[in-house]
Amino acid sequence: MENRIKILESEISDIKKRNFRVESDKAWEISIFRRALLVVFTYLAIGIYLWAVNIESPWLNAIVPACAFMLSTLTLPMFKRVWMKWFLHR
Repeated sequence: MENRIKILESEISDIKKRNFRVESDKAWEISIFRRALLVVFTYLAIGIYLWAVNIESPWLNAIVPACAFMLSTLTLPMFKRVWMKWFLHR
């Protein structure tokens, strides 16, 4: 009986650790810090590419795709909620 309790305690501990990891990942996925980093990296990558291929005003032109990416990260959660409601109520 005591061994069985230890096994259950171990399983509960494993579940709590997993839940913490999942919650941490979710917090990171929706964080403003992550989104800002992605926008900055997108802007830099596109700016460098446009500069490398000699496009006029590469840093100015890189703003549009970076802003579009930012908008997509802001609107996708809304579409996900709509899809989840539809999917769960079929």
